[in-house]
Amino acid sequence: MLYRLARFCVRQRFLVLAVWVVVAFALVAVSHQLGDNTNDNLSLPGTDSQKAADTLAKSFPSQANGTSPIVLHASSGKLTDSKYSGAVNDAAADVAKDPNVASVLNPLTPQGASALSQDQSTGYLSVTLKVPPGSLSVGDAQAIIDRAQPAKAAGLQVETGGQLGQKVSKPSTESSELIGIIAAMVILTLTFGTVVAMVLPILTAIVALATTLAIIRMLGHVATVPTVAPTLATMIGLGVGIDYALFIVTRHLRGLSAGLDLRESIARASATSGGAVFFAGGTVTIALVSLAVAGIPLVTTMGLMAGIAVVVAVIAALTLLPALLAIAGTHIDSLRVRTPPTDEQARRGLWARWAHDVAARPVIAGLAALAILIPLTIPLFSLTLGQQDVAAFSTSTTARRAYDLISKYFGPGVNGPLLIAVSLGSPAQGTSDPRLATLQKDVSSTSGVASVTPTQIDQAGTTAYFNTISKNGPAEQATTDLVHKLRASVIPGAEKGTNMRAYVGGMTAAYDDLASKISSKLPLQIVVVIALSFVLLILAFRTLVIPAQAAVMNLLSIGASYGVLTAIFQYGWLSGLIGLSGPVPIVSYVPLFMFAILFGLSMDYEVFLVSQIEEHVHAGEDNTSSVVSGLVTSARVITAAALIMVFVFGSFVLNGDPTVKQFGVGLAVAVILDATVVRCLLVPALMILMGRINWWIPRWLDRVLPRINVEGAGYFAGSSPAAEPEPVPAGAVHGPES
Repeated sequence: MLYRLARFCVRQRFLVLAVWVVVAFALVAVSHQLGDNTNDNLSLPGTDSQKAADTLAKSFPSQANGTSPIVLHASSGKLTDSKYSGAVNDAAADVAKDPNVASVLNPLTPQGASALSQDQSTGYLSVTLKVPPGSLSVGDAQAIIDRAQPAKAAGLQVETGGQLGQKVSKPSTESSELIGIIAAMVILTLTFGTVVAMVLPILTAIVALATTLAIIRMLGHVATVPTVAPTLATMIGLGVGIDYALFIVTRHLRGLSAGLDLRESIARASATSGGAVFFAGGTVTIALVSLAVAGIPLVTTMGLMAGIAVVVAVIAALTLLPALLAIAGTHIDSLRVRTPPTDEQARRGLWARWAHDVAARPVIAGLAALAILIPLTIPLFSLTLGQQDVAAFSTSTTARRAYDLISKYFGPGVNGPLLIAVSLGSPAQGTSDPRLATLQKDVSSTSGVASVTPTQIDQAGTTAYFNTISKNGPAEQATTDLVHKLRASVIPGAEKGTNMRAYVGGMTAAYDDLASKISSKLPLQIVVVIALSFVLLILAFRTLVIPAQAAVMNLLSIGASYGVLTAIFQYGWLSGLIGLSGPVPIVSYVPLFMFAILFGLSMDYEVFLVSQIEEHVHAGEDNTSSVVSGLVTSARVITAAALIMVFVFGSFVLNGDPTVKQFGVGLAVAVILDATVVRCLLVPALMILMGRINWWIPRWLDRVLPRINVEGAGYFAGSSPAAEPEPVPAGAVHGPES
C-alpha cells in the first residue's frame, strides 16, 4: 500500500506539493483570522474543588471563576496620596467597564480595605470575571489589563497576577523552535553529506507543523484546548516530523547508491522505512490518545492535540516527502559538504566495532547499561507531584512581578486563596448563622491559616462562601497539607450534626486535586499504554518476546528520565544551569505526558532497530550476525534522529515557563538514554543472549495474526538484491570510522 502511495506521489509530485501548500496556507490563514482561544479551565468531575465550583455556580457564578489581582505599587508615597488616589479610582472604574469583568474591588474603598498594604504603598484591584479566566484569549486578558492605564500614567507600577497575569505571561517559543531547526539542519547535513538532502526533511516538518498548529488553533474555538498544548505539539511535531523524514531519506539514499532507479528508490524507501514510520507513529499516537483513560478533560485534550501533531507528521512523511524527493531527483546529491561512509566502510567502522564488542560481551554490556540506568532512577521514588509555581517564572513577566509584590506586602498565601464553598440544607438567616460562624472559626484557627475573609451569603440563604489565606505560597507543600487537613478534619468537624456541606475549592485546591487524580490514574495509564503498544509490536514483528523486551526497556529509560527530572527540579540540583533559582514543584501532568510521549518515541527507535535486525534474519543470518548487522545499519541513523530530538526538546529549556522547561529537560534526557544506553547497548545485548527465543510465538497465535511486515523484508526479495543490505561478516576487520 505504501509502495503504491509513494509511486502515485512521485508521478503526481507537483500536484501533491500544490495540495499540501494550498491546504497549509488555507488552514494557517483561517486560523489566524479566528485567533488563539486556549483555555486552562480545570474540570475535575467528582473532586472537592469541582463540587465547590458547582455549589457556587448558581448563586455566585463569578466567584466560581476566582479573582485576579492587578497590583498597584507606589515606589514613593502612598496610594492614598492625592496624586495617586484619583488614578487608582479611575483605573478601578475603567477595569469594571470591561464586558468580561463582573466586579472590581477597589483598595481605597471600605469594602476593599484588606487589599491595601499596611504602609499604604501597595494595593491591588481584585478583578472578578464573568467568564472562566482560562476561556479568555490573550487579547481579551490584555484588554482588561490595559484599562488600568490611568494608574500607570500617574507613575504607579502596575502588574497583573492570578489567571489574568499568567495568560499574558506565556513566553513565546519562536527562539526554541529556531534553535531546534538550526541544530537539526547541522545534524542532517553531516548525516546525509549534502545540503539539498538536508533541506527536504526540514521542509516536510515545517509544513506539517504549520498545518498542525493551524488545526489546533481552529479546534480551540470548538473545544477546550489548554494553553500549553500548542507548545507541546510544536516540540513533538517538530521532533518526529524531522526524524520520520530522516528515516525515509536515508533509505532512499541507500537505494540510489545501490543502483535503483530514482522512482523505484523513493517507492521502496516509503514501503520499507515508511512502514517503520507508520508503525512508530502509530505507537506514539496510541500512547497519546490513551491518556483519555485518566478521565481528566484537560489531560485528554492535551493528548489529542499532541496526537494530531504526530498524525500530520506521518502523513507528510508518506506523501509530501516522496513528492519532494521526486522533484529534487538526482540533485539530492548537490551542494555536497562531506561524503558519507560507504556500506563497506560502515561494516568496518565505529558502529561495527561497537556492535562486535557488544556481541562478544553481552553480559558485561547489559550490566553496564543497568549500572547507568538504575542509579538515575533512584530519585524517582521521592517524586512529589505539584502545581505550576509562578514564583519560578522569569522576573520579566508581569505575573512574577505581581506575585513578588503581593508576597512582600500581603503574604504569599494571598497569591492563591482557598475558596470555602458552603451548601446549606436549611436556609441561614444571615452570616451570623451558628453553622457558618463555627465553620469560619474552625478554619481560621487551623494551623497554617493566615486569615479568612468575611462570609458572603446569597439571598436564599442556602449558599455561602469565604476565602482562606494560607501562610505559605500556593505551590508550597505546606499549602497542600493545609488543603488536606481542612478537608480531612476541620470541615467535617464543623459540619457534624448540621444540615450543611462545605468544600475547599479555588485554583490552588483544584491543582492539588489534579495531582491526586493523576497519581491515582498513572498506574492504569502505564498498563494501558504498554498493553496497546505490546499488541502493535506483536503485529509488527510476530513475536511475543521482543514486545515484552521493549516494554521493560522503555520502563527503564523512562524511570531514569523521571529520576533526573526529580533531581533537577524537585531537588534543585543544577537548576541554575537551566535558568531557575532553586527547586520548583514538578507539575502534576508532566510525568503523565512524559510517559505517553516517551513510550511512543522510544518505540520509534525500537521499531527501526528491530526491523533492520529482522531483515537480516529473513536473509538467513544467524541471531548474533543479524543483531550486529542490524545495529550497524541502524545505529548511525538512530543516533542522528536522537540528536535531533535532543536539540529540539532541549531548546525549550530556554523557555521562561518552568513547566515547558520540565518537558524539555525530561524529554531530552529520556531520548539520550533511550537512543544510547538502551537501543545501542542494552537491547542488542539482551537479543544476543536470548538467541532464537527472540522470535518465539505460539503456533496458534501465529495462525490468527494478520501478515504485516513493517519494513517489507522479503517483499522485494529477488527483484534487486543490490538494494538489500549485506550482512556484516562476523570477523570483519576494523577499518575507517563511520
